[in-house]
Amino acid sequence: MSAPERIPPRSLTPARLPPPPSTEASRPLHTRLPPPSTEASRLLPPAELLALGELTVRGRVREASNAVLYCTVEYEGHSAPCVYKPVAGERPLWDFPDGTLAQREVAAYEISEATGWGLVPPTVLRDGPYGQGMCQLWVEVETATDGPEGADGGPDGDGSEETRGAELLALVEGDEPGPGWKAVGYAEVGEGRTALLVHADDVRLRRLAVLDAVINNGDRKGGHLLPAAGGRLYAIDHGVTFNADDKLRTLLWGWAGEPLPDDVLEVLRRLAGELADGGPLSARLAELITGAEIEALRARVAALLRTGRHPEPSGQWPAIPWPPV
Repeated sequence: MSAPERIPPRSLTPARLPPPPSTEASRPLHTRLPPPSTEASRLLPPAELLALGELTVRGRVREASNAVLYCTVEYEGHSAPCVYKPVAGERPLWDFPDGTLAQREVAAYEISEATGWGLVPPTVLRDGPYGQGMCQLWVEVETATDGPEGADGGPDGDGSEETRGAELLALVEGDEPGPGWKAVGYAEVGEGRTALLVHADDVRLRRLAVLDAVINNGDRKGGHLLPAAGGRLYAIDHGVTFNADDKLRTLLWGWAGEPLPDDVLEVLRRLAGELADGGPLSARLAELITGAEIEALRARVAALLRTGRHPEPSGQWPAIPWPPV
């Protein structure tokens, strides 16, 4: 069964999905505010700088659903830009305990580090100007212009420069994704037209798809993909994770049902060992998520190892997050 058939079309039908926008007003704050120099911060581990430094609020991401503050952090002559999300600024959710999103973001970083893939920017839980919250190192986004053949180059299809992972996610005409791309599903793009949503057949994205399956990410959107310098890819916004119930919603369904690569299986086996009761990783997670959520995390890793395949949408709820970008 092809990928577009695996994802019900109605999951994407309400979404008018142009490639990530290029207008200044709609760019993520990561690309709008010039960060201060980070030369000094390279001499200090980022997590230590985030945990010990003095936070100064510089601005706010007003389009975010929860309070997201752009800050600088300084410690003994070292400084770096960062994001601070205070628990006090979290909106209650019906399916997550109140005041736990910051802890889940930190737990996602811990799992990312345990895999060795480094997909989540350094993230700590600390006190700040508005109380306890998540503090995460700022990632400067690289721009890109390339996309798959037949993809719209921008909102007007003019090939203009894109950000927010435009080289990783696109819409194409026809029913085939083309070489180097994986199909996700169909989307309405206006005037009765549909297009095929695709993402890059990229090892970094594939690892992220596995990480999302492990942490049970209920909100993997295109805007959460941050291509950085040196070919690095980071992913952000992991507050809706680690639920004990299956909540996986993502745009990275292109490998659904396919065998997991051998190197990924080896990482999962190592992760299963580190998640064993009484281990250092389990102890750190116990300070961030519930015991039931840790057991569910172990079960998801075990299921991936047992099947040896990427998970597929269950069909019991929308497989694509809203809004998708």
